[in-house]
Formats: sequence, C-alpha cells, structure tokens
Amino acid sequence: MVCAVLFIVLIIALVVNVPVGIAIGVSSLAAVLADGRLSSTYIVQQLVTSADSFPLMAIPLFILAGELMSAGGVSKRILNVCNVFFGRITGGLAIVTVIVCMFFAAVSGSGPATVAAVGSMVVPTMLEKGYSKSFTLALIATAGSIGVVIPPSIPMVIYGVSTSTSISGMFMAGFLPGILIGIGLIICCYFYCKKQGWKGDDRRYTVKEKLAAVWDAKWALINPVIILGGIYAGNFTPTEAAAVAAVYAFICGTFIHRELNIKNIFDPIAASCSTTGTTMVIIGCATAFTKILTIQRIPDMITKGISGLTTNYVLILLLINLLLLIVGCFMDTTPAMMVLSPILLPIALSIGMNPIHFGVIMVVNLAIGFITPPLGINLFVAARVGREPLETVTSGIMRFMVVMLICLMLITFIPAISMLIPNAFM
Repeated sequence: MVCAVLFIVLIIALVVNVPVGIAIGVSSLAAVLADGRLSSTYIVQQLVTSADSFPLMAIPLFILAGELMSAGGVSKRILNVCNVFFGRITGGLAIVTVIVCMFFAAVSGSGPATVAAVGSMVVPTMLEKGYSKSFTLALIATAGSIGVVIPPSIPMVIYGVSTSTSISGMFMAGFLPGILIGIGLIICCYFYCKKQGWKGDDRRYTVKEKLAAVWDAKWALINPVIILGGIYAGNFTPTEAAAVAAVYAFICGTFIHRELNIKNIFDPIAASCSTTGTTMVIIGCATAFTKILTIQRIPDMITKGISGLTTNYVLILLLINLLLLIVGCFMDTTPAMMVLSPILLPIALSIGMNPIHFGVIMVVNLAIGFITPPLGINLFVAARVGREPLETVTSGIMRFMVVMLICLMLITFIPAISMLIPNAFM
C-alpha cells in the first residue's frame, strides 16, 4: 500500500511536469501520511539532517569553483594550450574540445557547467571552420558529460554520502574511466572528421609559441594537480579540496588573470547559489525518499527479485546497466544517485562487486543520461549555447552514444580500469 502510494504519486508528479526535487518530496510526504507510523514532520527533519553533512559541503564549493574558473579566464587559457598542441591534427578543433572538457572537468565536477563554459568558446570557432552544427553541438554535449566521471565529481560525492563509501576512493577510481571515455571520443572524432574532410588548423606553432601558451596557462594547468594531488596524497579531504579549488579560482581570476572584479564577480556567485539551492533541495527530498524505501524494505525485495531471476554475474550487471540507462533518460543525476544507490548496491555486493567499482559504473551510466532524451540536460545546454533547436543536437548524438556505451561495457566488465589507482593508494 505505502509503496504503491509512493511510486504512483511520484509518477503522476513527474508526468504533470513538477520539478524532480519537489516531486520526490511530495511522493515521500504522501507515503508518510499513508503509512501512519511516521510523523508528518519527518520530511522536514530529513531536509535539515541530510544537509548537515561535512562531505556534502564539497558540492556547493565545487560548483562555485567551476563558475569562478569559467568567469576568471581559466577555461579559455586551457583551450589555447590544447589548440597549440593538437589543433593541426585532422579534426583538430574537435579533439581540442574533448581535451579541454577533460581539463575543465577536473576543476568543476559538473557536466552542464563544462558544456556551458567550454561550448561558449569552442562552438562559434568550430562552426566558422566548417564543422556541421549537429556534430559540433553533439560533441560538446557528450564531452561535457566527462565532467561527472573525471574527479572531482559531484555525483561521486553524492554516491559516497549515500552509501558510506570512501569519496577519496571514488575520485581515484574515476580517473582512468574518464580518460578512457576521452580517448574513445578523440578516436571517434578523428575518423569521422577524416571521413568528412575536416582538416586541422593550417598554422604551425613554433616551440617558442607553444611554451608561451603553456606559460600563460600555467596557473590553470596547475589547478587540477593541486586538487587531485592533495586528495591522493592525503593532504586534505575532498571537501577541503573543494574549498581550496574555490579559493584558488578566486585568486587566479581576480589577482593573476584580472578578469574578475567587483562588477562581474557576483554573476558566477549568483549562478552557483542557484545551482546549489536546487541541488540541496533534491538531496534533502531524495534522502527522505530513500529512508522510506528502506523502512518498507524495498531494496531487499528488489535484490531478492533480481537474484531470483538469475545468478549469472554478467546478466545481473547487464540488467543493472539497462535499468540505470533507462532511469537516466527520465531522471536527473542527483536524485537518481540518491534513490538508486541504496537499492542497487546490495545487489552489487551480493555478487562480490567492490562498492567503489559499482559507484563508478553508476556514475558512467548516469553520465550517459546527460545526453539521452528526453531529460538529457547537456543536450539542452548545448542547444542553448549554439542557439539551435534541440533536434539539431540530438541528430548528431548517436555516434557518440555508441562510444559511451562501449566504454561503459569495458568499465563494467574490466574492474581494473576503475580499481587500479584505488588499489595502489588505499
């Protein structure tokens, strides 16, 4: 009865286009009232207690760091360096876009933020060089999804908090899968651009010019090293790393690059506050939703149900991946991670999977959700950046979707890709 109320109200709310966070909260409240064992103030308590978490402080700080990096000139300097070294290759600008997204991902932790920051600089140039609109916008949307795989990653923080899994371990585990996806996209870009006849930049850069570009971007390039190196070396926690990233971004933008001042600094702060507010509401409501699921023993029921269907390791993983891919089409990453990780982790543990490895699988699946309609937030951001209808972006997304799915299968069935670095440092 309670379970039926919970999911029916949730589905109805989503169908009538209620915001995801509010929909989860309303369905949780309906379930509490239907159960009768819990106080009606339970939801309010969860909204407060869920936010009272030191690891979760990393989320607003990484969001702020990403906004300050974008506004402070960091992303365009990284773009210049990548263009100097890789611009002459066939499909050079496309390859540069992927590499820049990987660098920016290592400071922002957000997929949509990566698309917005990098796309605003790269898209006009690519269109000017003759790249098709559908290819360009689909590429930036896909490459931006790496933002949640390469650490630091906001979904990894949420997974760690939801399942009591080491966030530092998650960050270590996400590094090689993120590089794998990046390499896959680069290979795809090279062969497709070669087929289309899209050549690289004709200009040859001298060694002096290359060194000058690197020197100009030195503070931007050092940033990921400081953040990730500090975490891996055990000098600070992921939350402390987020604070360091935000302060570093402010210093770079204000005192070094001098592109942030009293007039424009409030724009990135306001944008980060807006994103943080939305995210924290979702987290609070999703926490209450998850607690109700646990009280009703739904995770146990699902675990037994899937285990009853098959005990085959491969089939179970394929079923989990299929479920996550479907959910990613309709639900944002944050609520999906909050709701599904406590449900699916017991299944993964039952077949002997490491929780860190499983967390990476979840993150990659939901990263693909960034580029799958109808939700596909990266698709909408790319369309907005390119000032094109959504159909233009979706028409070019399939080839990159295939690459992402191949990488997902490799990450799923070759645990060493995720666990090599954690096993070495933990």
